[in-house]
Amino acid sequence: MIVNMDSVTEIFLKLLFLLSVHRQHMAVAGNKYNCDDQLVPALPQSSFSSSSELSSSHSPGFARLNRREGAGGWSPLASNKYQWLQIDLGERTEITAVATQGGYGSSDWVTSYLLMFSDSGQNWKHYRQEESIWAFSGNTNADSVVYYKLQHSIKARFLRFVPLDWNPNGRIGMRVEVYGCTYRSEVVGFDGKSCLIYTLNKKLINALKDVISLKFKTMQSDGILLHREGQNGDHITMELTKGKLSLLINLGDTKTHPSNAQINITLGSLLDDQHWHSVLIEHFNNQVNFTVDKHTHHFHAKGEFSYLDLDYEGNMSFSCLEPQVVPVTFLSSSSFLALQGTSGQDEVFVSFEFRTWNKEGLLLSSKLHQSSGGFLLYLSDGRIKINLHKTGRVLSDIATGAGLNNGQWHSVSLSVKRSRISVRVDNDVTTSAHAFIPLQIYSDVFYFGGCPSSGNISECNTSFGGFQGCMQHISIGNKAVDVISIQQNGFGNFSDLLIDLCGITDRCLPNYCEHGGECSQSWNSFHCNCANTGYKGATCHYPIYEQSCEAYKHRGNTSGFYNIDSDGSGPLGPFLVYCNMTDATWTIIQHNSTNLTRVKSANRENPHTVFFKYSASLDQLQATINLADHCEQELAYYCKKSRLLDKSDGMPLSWWIGRTNETHTYWGGSLPAVQKCACGLQGSCIDSQHYCNCDADRDEWTNYTGFLSYKDHLPVTEIVITDTDRPNSEAAYKLGPLLCRGDRTFWNSASFNTETSYLHFPTFHGEFSADVSFFFKTIASSGVFLENLGIQDFIRIELQSPSEVAFSFDVGNGPSEVVVQSHNSLNDNQWHYVKAERNVKEASLQIDQLPQRSQSAPPDGHIRLQLNSQLFVGGTASRQKGFLGCIRSLRLNGMALDLEERAKITPGVEPGCPGHCSSYGNLCHNGGKCREKYSGFSCDCTFSAYAGPFCKKEISAYFWTGTSVTYNFQEYYTLAKNSSSHASSFYADMTLAREAITFAFRTTRTPSLLLYVSSFYKEYLSVILTRNGSLQIRYKLDSHQDPDVFSISFKSMADGQLQHVKINREEETLFVEVNQNERMKFILSSGTELNAIKSLTLGKILENSDVDEEIIKANSQGFVGCLSSVQFNHIAPLKAALHHSSSAPVIVKGRFTESSCGALTGADSTSSETTHSFADHSGPIDEGKPLANAIRSDSAIIGGVIAVVIFIVLCITAIAIRIYKKKGIYSKNEAKGSENEDSAESALKSELSMQNTANENQKEYFF
Repeated sequence: MIVNMDSVTEIFLKLLFLLSVHRQHMAVAGNKYNCDDQLVPALPQSSFSSSSELSSSHSPGFARLNRREGAGGWSPLASNKYQWLQIDLGERTEITAVATQGGYGSSDWVTSYLLMFSDSGQNWKHYRQEESIWAFSGNTNADSVVYYKLQHSIKARFLRFVPLDWNPNGRIGMRVEVYGCTYRSEVVGFDGKSCLIYTLNKKLINALKDVISLKFKTMQSDGILLHREGQNGDHITMELTKGKLSLLINLGDTKTHPSNAQINITLGSLLDDQHWHSVLIEHFNNQVNFTVDKHTHHFHAKGEFSYLDLDYEGNMSFSCLEPQVVPVTFLSSSSFLALQGTSGQDEVFVSFEFRTWNKEGLLLSSKLHQSSGGFLLYLSDGRIKINLHKTGRVLSDIATGAGLNNGQWHSVSLSVKRSRISVRVDNDVTTSAHAFIPLQIYSDVFYFGGCPSSGNISECNTSFGGFQGCMQHISIGNKAVDVISIQQNGFGNFSDLLIDLCGITDRCLPNYCEHGGECSQSWNSFHCNCANTGYKGATCHYPIYEQSCEAYKHRGNTSGFYNIDSDGSGPLGPFLVYCNMTDATWTIIQHNSTNLTRVKSANRENPHTVFFKYSASLDQLQATINLADHCEQELAYYCKKSRLLDKSDGMPLSWWIGRTNETHTYWGGSLPAVQKCACGLQGSCIDSQHYCNCDADRDEWTNYTGFLSYKDHLPVTEIVITDTDRPNSEAAYKLGPLLCRGDRTFWNSASFNTETSYLHFPTFHGEFSADVSFFFKTIASSGVFLENLGIQDFIRIELQSPSEVAFSFDVGNGPSEVVVQSHNSLNDNQWHYVKAERNVKEASLQIDQLPQRSQSAPPDGHIRLQLNSQLFVGGTASRQKGFLGCIRSLRLNGMALDLEERAKITPGVEPGCPGHCSSYGNLCHNGGKCREKYSGFSCDCTFSAYAGPFCKKEISAYFWTGTSVTYNFQEYYTLAKNSSSHASSFYADMTLAREAITFAFRTTRTPSLLLYVSSFYKEYLSVILTRNGSLQIRYKLDSHQDPDVFSISFKSMADGQLQHVKINREEETLFVEVNQNERMKFILSSGTELNAIKSLTLGKILENSDVDEEIIKANSQGFVGCLSSVQFNHIAPLKAALHHSSSAPVIVKGRFTESSCGALTGADSTSSETTHSFADHSGPIDEGKPLANAIRSDSAIIGGVIAVVIFIVLCITAIAIRIYKKKGIYSKNEAKGSENEDSAESALKSELSMQNTANENQKEYFF
């Protein structure tokens, strides 16, 4: 019969709905009457069967709970893993519980077992719980009853108990009971051409909630289960495709629902296994829940389901036929099935179907006729290959098919006739492959899978293992193989098989790969590909990026662009920000509209609206803002004859919208909810009747520029302007990036002062993946950092010894422990980092930078961590083995715990923890001193030649011809100089027996004077470059002797490259190091002390000095080039001249400019600390101020006066030009409308400049 498929599927849908409603009522009724009846006592003896029996008195009919007939229970002939006890309940039954005993008065009992169930007595299925095959704990003696309530009831007719382990001093022995109730449901069978048809019943009213539910079983991997069409072209289709169920919803009218006109959701896997699968579709208020076998997908869709009446067409039965198919599971690579061939025939034909996830595996093998060779049919990289070899020589090698390890059933047909061999995959002619061989295949025995472990079976020795997967429809010589008879009668040979069951499972369902990681699988396990996710670990759970700029800073990183992951292992992904590492750490997040924008012709009916899109989602921004100590965003708003508030109706005329989608009417520099601008708060508005200058509605520019800093309102996501459509009416705005400072969780800490003190928090929920990270420091030798308990499960992290941290847990497979040992003591009162992670694949632990230790989870074990007590931090529920010390920055699954707030109200625990410098002091480089802060530390660079948050930023300057920088030491003892004592009494205070000098330089000029230290006693120290470019150090420590001269001349140092020099003197011993080369040692003969030092000069010596001829030559032009990071003992003369010229005793003469010329180049550039600029970044910048001219002399003052006069003349000229061009500029700007940043901003500033010139009494200035 020809039937319209659309109507067919439409009908089928509605029938299933009615069936499901009825079935739901039956289930509810069953639960109401307690579905826990004893089912075994009413069964006849014939309902019991088994794999074997020890004797007639040990037959399965005696396996009734608490009965003593026969031998008092069932025992098989042999105690091995192939035995089973089967019960036929007579009809489909809902099974809710089971109970077991051992054999009465014997040593025979089972300690663990599996449950299997079936509707037909064939094609069995394992009972699963927590996504794993569930092993039940059995008995510990012969007569105690062990009762188990099933977490999920079983609905089946046949039930099997499969012993796994038994009393080692006895044998398998069982008595059982099964609890449940009768389960009835309407069933309909389809033959691929029949259908159920519903027609619309207009009398029924649509319900508020639509529910479609059904169960199905099939061996076909493809087919439409349900289809319904609406009146507007919308339709819903539920279709099985390659064993997965797809729900397609088409809303028909794309104009009405353009955003989600078509929805396609796929759930489930391996649904063609001839077992019942449940489907539930719930539709309520545009929310749709699509559930397949407890896996649910939630989504939104608009549309309706309608109630329909029932009819049907085609050949169909209201019963469910069970195909007689017996699958076989090859559990391991050593599993095999040996079957007799058809010897004596010149033709061989073998066919079978298989399904697997493995790319490799031996499927079939046999001998070559009368030879020592072999024939192999195997999987390789998901393809079928045939290999014939003889005494190590390959006779033929053919391949066909592709992607055959996709978990679907695939058929293979092998034909050998005379010398021709051919193979076909999936009955597809295009996949046929042929070869001609000179020998016949000897077919006495065919090995499916691997080979017996005993004996040398040369025909199936391969470099890869045997097949792991399922086979069915095995046929040899066009005759189907009866696998059941093989199991019962011993016909054939096999090992490590499950017969009458396909044990394939989809290990990627549910998908435990987090954050978009791609799941792939083999028969035994799954693998997560975490590439490009921003996460790492076995399940892509743990972030590879830090949570904040603060965390990067305290790893020693400098300013630059970084990915941050504000919620750690939470659902939000990483995103790119700019980290500005000043003394405070600033996070800078840009948006898409940084230009100054001018607005005209906007009104309430046609407002000007701009949306700001940031480089992060709003959820990511919120997480970042929540972490920060402070956030702000600069908003500049300009107005001319454009009001913010309409006084007539009290409605705002311009406003902005923040992250929470709320409207705000306060502007930069003001506060929320005060309804005043900055001038209103200060009482400085140009019109006292208004609280905002814009509301004075004057035909002149005014502005509000300032920072918005209320965290709950940031960032600005939208600005709306509606009052610029009157003559001469205009507004302009410019929004800066979002700036956030600090990370309040990074330093959040608590001090545990007694072993019995602890902090408690709500239960930690990390069922399938859990990570814990924190810092600790202690002087104690042991203590528990963290513990959370369940009924049986637990998780604990503890310091077990001064050098050992342990992460222990139990998820139902027994206690496990991962331990990391450190070569150094961990109780050294310094901060140490701990990261522990547990997921369904493994557990791992890492301490500081030590190698991570991992432990794999058992395959098919328990995977869910179930905790129910409070989380204890710093102690345990028993108040034993508590932790003494500090814990900081504790995060669980990316969420930070507020230790300080909880510590404030907890005896024995104090908020905060001092002493950060002991751990982080090494981040302060180049003589910087670590200074403690309550939250963290800072580096004091006062006595360092470097600057920056870690004293790593080089301070460099470019010297021109004649430039001189002189640092005077005598100003340190001005008081002594003014006393009446003799000069020698105070000069002696500045006697040096040692110096430590470091600097870097870059030049091409020779000779050059780099550094000169003078003395009141005509002693000196000088560092020069000679004419040939060698470095020369000259010490004169006795005014009556010639100087000591030491030359370093292994290469010319005037090559334009950066040269690093270190000079250290200890009395008469001098050490010199150049460019990290080997340290050189020299001995001075002129003395051991540099007496009464007067000054240090960089560049040209300008004062009269009694120096030798070489220094005079070098001083002829001083130094031309770059000097960087100059340090003389605790003095940094170059830094003083550049950054503290007004307070330091330094005199600068000549042209002298701060530069980055001392930064390293080439491969080493990454190690230097640099500060990058960020477009329109209005936050604090870590940069020095260039000192263009620091001459402190009379000539400098004269030059300054001349410069000021010139500047005033230029300004007057510029203003006159602007006034002359004002009309043209304004009309040009008006014509342009929206302009680029430079032209729009410069044009507005021009107008503001003219306005300020014309009105000297203007109260608010704009630049």
